[in-house]
Amino acid sequence: MNPPLLRLEGIAKTFPNGTIALRGVDLDVERGTVHGLLGANGAGKSTLIRILSGALAASAGRILWHGAPVQWHSPAEANLGGVATIHQHIPLVPTLSVIENVFLGRGGAWRRAPADRERFARLLESVGYVIDPDGLVGDLPIGKRQMVAVLQALGGGAELIVMDEPTASLATEEREIVYATVRRLTRQEGKAILFVSHFLDEVMALTDCVTVLRDGTAVLRARTAEIDAMRIAEAIVGRAVTAIARQQDLAHTVTGPTLLAVRDLASPGRLAPTTLDLHAGEVVGVAGFLGSGRSELLHAIFGADSDATGTVTLDGRPVPRSTDGAVRAGLALVPEDRMGQGLVPGFELWRNVSLPHLRSAALFGVLPRHDEELRRGREAIVRLGIKAPSAEVLVTELSGGNAQKVTVAKWLFGEARVFLLDEPTAGIDVGAKADILALVRDLAARGCGVLIVSSDFEELLAVSDRILVMRQGRVVAERRAAETSEHELVLLATASPESVDDNPRAGLGAG
Repeated sequence: MNPPLLRLEGIAKTFPNGTIALRGVDLDVERGTVHGLLGANGAGKSTLIRILSGALAASAGRILWHGAPVQWHSPAEANLGGVATIHQHIPLVPTLSVIENVFLGRGGAWRRAPADRERFARLLESVGYVIDPDGLVGDLPIGKRQMVAVLQALGGGAELIVMDEPTASLATEEREIVYATVRRLTRQEGKAILFVSHFLDEVMALTDCVTVLRDGTAVLRARTAEIDAMRIAEAIVGRAVTAIARQQDLAHTVTGPTLLAVRDLASPGRLAPTTLDLHAGEVVGVAGFLGSGRSELLHAIFGADSDATGTVTLDGRPVPRSTDGAVRAGLALVPEDRMGQGLVPGFELWRNVSLPHLRSAALFGVLPRHDEELRRGREAIVRLGIKAPSAEVLVTELSGGNAQKVTVAKWLFGEARVFLLDEPTAGIDVGAKADILALVRDLAARGCGVLIVSSDFEELLAVSDRILVMRQGRVVAERRAAETSEHELVLLATASPESVDDNPRAGLGAG
């Protein structure tokens, strides 16, 4: 019997500070299969991937590749050995073009080589994707950057491709491209995929086997056909999981006063004139696919789009058209790109939490009070259940879900009345998602207003009072969450604006 392509035996990792990340993990990945790797944020998935990709040394255990022990001391060695990793945070070079990033590991005059352009064209054709090879990666939205990372891994001809949340930031069409690519690579070319995802439906549809980590230990190993999504979810969190209940009690008419009023807010080429109201105590979801204008709407409201026109008022007072002015007025933005825009990676947890409200944490509003900033950091850990050894930890050392909680926590110590949340649950585990969504409802219960963007329409239905549907930069429909369905939202988001049969209040936010 042939050995598996990859075998991990007793992989353990203890960091110098005493943190135990892995406690003897065994894992087999067979040729021509998709192996799902799941677990809550902080369960050890990222550490295991870093060890497998040569970026981190294990404290104990060994890696068998083609049945023989190997030690990779760098990602470059792992790549040469036949392992390519697509990381969750998309480590591309923003100042280089798409084709330069895809063939980044190659030497020579490849930037100008016609042969590489032909190879790039064949790669796009095989994947069924279209993108400008000369486009600057730094100018691409996060979804297209993720696809460049996929192309980069495929362009190297690896035998094993580790995909760490490859679809977390992709639109439905791009997810389908990834799915088709995964199937082609395994079924037709015999490659192996280690697929990390928090979307249980895609895990059930794509994978042949699954391994679930919890607290650094493999607590479930099974063939996917022999289990269901509920059993996986229970293994992830260590207890029976109750799905987020549909908020049927949210069908009431919101009686709170208008908190945020947006009138004819527009941005050339990005956002058509948009008018909406958000009431105190209300959660309004924004549904739409990549490129629909969801993020652009939030950024324009927050004053981050210098080209935007129109008016935004909070409690009847105009909101200045700048980010500083928006914060002073009582707006908070949690952006989709948490490490690039929501946090300062080189700062500790406490420092990130303090950033928006330095004056209130300072003596006489001028002299920094380190003790007060640390107190807030510790309070954030407790209030949001952040898994961190202390408030002194760098945010780059936190798991994705815990880092996301910090992006929310930093707004809880100021005077924010309106929270603009852009994909707040993207790339985090089911337990952390439930925590974030519970926080959203808690903010509403305290009289705040929440405008939340999510690619997961089921989440929007669970947490929202109303849902606005966007397409091509405009609001094309409005529905009460208790009176619509995921199916209808998808149809509305994919229909042309002219064909949407909606009530005349669509987009007006009438309460």
